Amino acid sequence: MPLLSLPKGSRSLFFYQKGSRNQSVMSQSVSSSSGKKLIKIDISSDTVCPWCYVGKKNLDKAIAASKDKYDFEIIWHPFFLDSSAPKEGVDKLQFYREKFGSRVDGMLARMGEIFKGLGLEYNMAGLTGNTLDSHRILYFAGQQDLDKQHKLAEELFFGYFTQAKYIGDKEFLVECAKKVGIEGAADFLEDPNNGVKEVTEELHKFSEGINGVPYYVINGKQKLSGGQPTAVFERAFEVAAK
Repeated sequence: MPLLSLPKGSRSLFFYQKGSRNQSVMSQSVSSSSGKKLIKIDISSDTVCPWCYVGKKNLDKAIAASKDKYDFEIIWHPFFLDSSAPKEGVDKLQFYREKFGSRVDGMLARMGEIFKGLGLEYNMAGLTGNTLDSHRILYFAGQQDLDKQHKLAEELFFGYFTQAKYIGDKEFLVECAKKVGIEGAADFLEDPNNGVKEVTEELHKFSEGINGVPYYVINGKQKLSGGQPTAVFERAFEVAAK
């Protein structure tokens, strides 16, 4: 199946792009215990990617509009926009100015408008940095309950993008995990080795060579990249369910 990309006019430099791998993966659609067809969605994402949050918001709307027809299984997989980002955290706005230069003001203004359209305030205060620990806790959540993992992704995005929370702050990560009912998060994060092997394995299996994040594989055959509109997700569900 072709890769459906975000229209050029909707892209920004926050949409991560690199070399493309357009490998076709086909699978049969299956039915869940409810009798409805199951839509499985694998999402490659980074927790500091604003388009990933935009895409999640639109995906959630599409799921809500389609829940009478399908059951859904959503699995979040890691991606690193900047694997060399400092673990201790740096000023978010300064980091983007150094990375994008004079283009950053226009980019941030536009992203602010996009967030406003979703009923959110795009907050550039606070720190940014390495996202490994956030991916570790997402992996840990997924081992307990995929619905809770999906809810945890929302808490992480919301805190980082609207409340100036630092994505590398373990207290913030544990707080988010507790909100969605994940048990044992503090103990899991306490050992810096927990989950690293698994995150690395998932990175290679699901995110290596992809065209951009967010990146979605729906039932193994429909592939979408970018912060797609709700209608695009709904159409992808229909095609994937055939």
